[in-house]
Amino acid sequence: MATPLLAQQNNQSSTVNAIVKEATENSQLKRMAHELIDGIGPRLVGSTKMLQASDWAMNQYKQWGIDARRENYGTWRGWDRGISSIDMVSPWIKSLEGTQLAFSPATKKPKTGETIILADVADSVAFKAWLPQVKGKYVLISMPQLTGRPDYNWQEFAQKESFEAMKKERDAQTEAWRKRISKTGLTNAKLALALEEAGALGIVSSTWSNGFGVNKIFAAFTRKIPTVSVALEDYGLLYRLTESGNQPKITVNTQSKELGTVPTFNTHAEIKGTEKPNEYVMLSAHLDSWDGATGATDNGTGTLVMLEAMRILKKVYPNPKRSILVGHWGSEEQGLNGSRAFVEDHPEIVANLQALFNQDNGTGRVVNLGGSGFAKAKDYLSKWLAATPDTIKNRIKTTFPGTPGGGGSDFASFVAVGTTGFNLSSLSWSYGAYTWHTNRDTYDKIVFDDVKSNAILTAILVYMACEEPEKISTEKADLPAGQKWPSQVKSKRSGGTN
Repeated sequence: MATPLLAQQNNQSSTVNAIVKEATENSQLKRMAHELIDGIGPRLVGSTKMLQASDWAMNQYKQWGIDARRENYGTWRGWDRGISSIDMVSPWIKSLEGTQLAFSPATKKPKTGETIILADVADSVAFKAWLPQVKGKYVLISMPQLTGRPDYNWQEFAQKESFEAMKKERDAQTEAWRKRISKTGLTNAKLALALEEAGALGIVSSTWSNGFGVNKIFAAFTRKIPTVSVALEDYGLLYRLTESGNQPKITVNTQSKELGTVPTFNTHAEIKGTEKPNEYVMLSAHLDSWDGATGATDNGTGTLVMLEAMRILKKVYPNPKRSILVGHWGSEEQGLNGSRAFVEDHPEIVANLQALFNQDNGTGRVVNLGGSGFAKAKDYLSKWLAATPDTIKNRIKTTFPGTPGGGGSDFASFVAVGTTGFNLSSLSWSYGAYTWHTNRDTYDKIVFDDVKSNAILTAILVYMACEEPEKISTEKADLPAGQKWPSQVKSKRSGGTN
């Protein structure tokens, strides 16, 4: 007769094998990725796309027999993206690669005007004297890049002295542009508003992401005129033509729709526990994205991991000992607002949280897992991780007790209040340069084998945390000198209007 311990081990092995088998033989990742990322698209806070994504996720859960709900926590400026067309019409004709920034005002109809470069003035007084010159023109406010080749390309092909000379010149140019902005006496936001009030037709920017063909796409500061981002190559063309006196003209047509004030929300799904239903193991990923592309790796892939893990768990572990709860957070990109609101609104869940597993930073397989600064983290995370297949656990570097995350992603909202949130940190796949908040964060950048590995890992960790006999320790480790445990930050419950 098998001993109770042996029986438990056999049951554990059987469930883990079932998780791997289901994930491998019946993966829903590609279907869901196409529906969410291609079919719905970007999920900007306040947009109808974010609402569609929430509806879609809840429908997935309901099809799998999992209870799902949407929970409002505040409001935001509602805005939907429309078409963007930016064309140079003089001194020759060229359609420019670019798009309006999020929350940019619409042009209502195409508007043509000359371009002008933000002046390099002596001080704020001189800037005010120069401001009338922008009336009826499009203002170029970004530094033109010295090179459109990433450093890795220079390192591979350039002579060492050429590379060093380029970097030195670029550093000097960057510092000179920083001073140019500083001498206006205005922040970036106030500078945009000053140009708007002076009668500019629009603002043209370009925030290069240090890779071929990639720009960062964030939000506009203007309230009445459009702000557009133009690709490095086309921005440089406009800048050089303007600087040399060729008086280029561009036509800008940006359509967008203001939706008034709309709700902000988190999307949740739950598999109720059987033995300890008031204790929780949580899965965590933000559903929102920036909208310069379709948010595939930030954070479509994290969202897909949690959906797939929940689907698998419902099928192979339908009666968990503890309740399994997933948080698809809203407005992470504006400051972890959804998860911070949840922490504030649900102290009863936070107080009874066994563990939370968060995934955010791209499509790569998980390669780092830290203890988030909890003194006893090694005791349980190591045991849970040991249950995963060798092909997964042997690639993961663990750091105990680790350091508490002060921000960056939604697990930090939980760590700040002393509860056990852990971040599943993944392999880069050039995330920082090529997909994080860029115009190239699209379906084709997903590495599905890695996402599948992460879904297996997450499902097993959640299963093991549910089965753990005791509630795990939240004792904090002693931090190195000079480090402090992060303080709780309140959620921003409304925004987007200023």
